Order: sequence, then structure tokens, then C-alpha cells
Amino acid sequence: MVASVWSTDTVKPDDGIAYWHEAVCATVLDVAVEAPRDRFRASIAGRNFGPLRFATFHASGHSILRDPRRADRAGEDRYLISLQRRGRSGLTQGGREFWLEPGEIAVMDGTQPFRVTFPGPVSRILAVVPRRTLDVRAPWIRRSGMQHIAASSPFVDLARRHIRQLAGEEPFAAGQAQVLTDNLCNLLALATAPDATQAHAHPDVQMQAILAFCRDRLGDPELTPGQVAGHFRISPRTLHARFARAGQSFGNWLLENRLEECKRALCDPAQRALGISEIAYRFGFSDLSHFSKTFRARFGQAPRDIRRGI
Repeated sequence: MVASVWSTDTVKPDDGIAYWHEAVCATVLDVAVEAPRDRFRASIAGRNFGPLRFATFHASGHSILRDPRRADRAGEDRYLISLQRRGRSGLTQGGREFWLEPGEIAVMDGTQPFRVTFPGPVSRILAVVPRRTLDVRAPWIRRSGMQHIAASSPFVDLARRHIRQLAGEEPFAAGQAQVLTDNLCNLLALATAPDATQAHAHPDVQMQAILAFCRDRLGDPELTPGQVAGHFRISPRTLHARFARAGQSFGNWLLENRLEECKRALCDPAQRALGISEIAYRFGFSDLSHFSKTFRARFGQAPRDIRRGI
């Protein structure tokens, strides 16, 4: 892994734009930068795993331009995957344009010209991956061009987690980075698939997204197979088949994970001020008698005994 950190705070204000141009070219792609010279500030942290590049940046308003000359001479067959964290981004490529809002993801073809405009302060995470890595999973992206994955997409939660992990500070080997990138590309393929039959081509990755969705909603006492199936645009029967393939039922998985989260909270000194009932309600239990009974059956101790460290 090769890591780098750049910040305009380390140079004179008059040199900030040129410095930022160098930083973006070094960590992401060869582009031009257009920005006001007064009060421009930006920072970027990047890391590479061979041909894979990941970066997190924060900046004041400016624009990034990859013109035809830069696209032609780059010699890099790559996709640029962007996760919007804060602020808005205006993206233009191949006659298409849209605004990327916080929580949304965009996929752009690095071999084609594009413009990205940040009208105000912005924070984003970027992944630059060889185009073949995504093409083999989603050949339609190459044909249809720039993709916009809304925050409501069934697969965006898990895709965001993968992007954040790849660009984060947690150390891992190049092989692990490749596996995470492959999973990310599978999720993007599912999110952009033009019809349901293609979405069903990756049941294992779809199951990962289903579990991530359910984990984020453990506190919803009304979480049901129908609700989950509807979010992923599959039938309840298909959802139950996914869980059966993993060797468990939806109901058992949900109960087990709720109990585990309750136990973790009860053992956490930082949550000592929370009552046992508050913790139970937080993770989707609406009947305290049922909670206590199932908790004791699972862990062999009552919730209050777990909290006391007995």
C-alpha cells in the first residue's frame, strides 16, 4: 500500500490552486482545476493498492475538468466512482448531467471527458478502478455512460461501507483491497442493472446487501420479510430462500442479532446510564417479558446479571 496526504494549508495561499492540481492528479486522475484564488482550501488523503486508488477529500468550492486532451493522453482505462459525503456536486459527461447529493454514488468513465462542479464546501470519497473490473460485471455501464446511484437504492448502504473502508485508515493487504473492490463492483452492478433478471445474477452479494439493510434497522420493531423484500424488489419467497441458502431463517437471524446488540450494549461501560428496557426498545424489542426470556435462553443469564458482570 502507498499512502499520501496533501493539504493547501502547507503552502502559500497564492500557490494553493497549483498545489491542489498536483494533488488531484497524483492521487486520482489527470485533470484541470478551476477555483477562486482567494480563500481556497482543500485537503486529500489517498492510498493505492497496485492499480486501485482510493481517496478522501475536503475542499471549498471549485471545479474539476477532464478535457478531451487529458482523456486521450491518459492511457488509463479506468472508472471513477464517487461517494458524496457533504455538499453537492454537479456532474457532466457524454451529454448527461445530474446533481450528486450526500449519500449518493456516481460512476464516471475515466477515458471520456467530464466536468465536476462543487458550488460550495464539499467532502467526497473516490475510488479509481480498472474498467475491466466493473465491465465484466456491468457491461451496460460502458454502453449507457455515467451512472447515478441514489441514496434510496437497495444496494447503496453496503456500497458506501465498502468505499469508506477502502479509503479509510484501516491497514490491510492488497489482496483484501482487491476482494473489497470486487464486492463493490458487484454491488454497483446490482444497483445499475437495467432489469431484474440481471440483478438476480449475484445472489451472494445481494444477500450481503440484505443483511446490511437489516442490521441498520434492528431497532425497527416493524421490520418484516415483506418490508425487506419490497426494498430489494424481490418476492418474500425469494428473500426466505436467500436466508435458507445461508442456513437460517429471517426470524432467527433477526432475533439473534438483536440479542447480540443488546448484550454488547449491556456490557459497554459507556452505556451504563441506559436502562435495560431502553436498550431492549432500542434494538426492536417491544415486549420486555419476551426480551428477558429469550435473552436468558440465548446467553444463560438474565440481562441484569450480564450488566453486573456476573
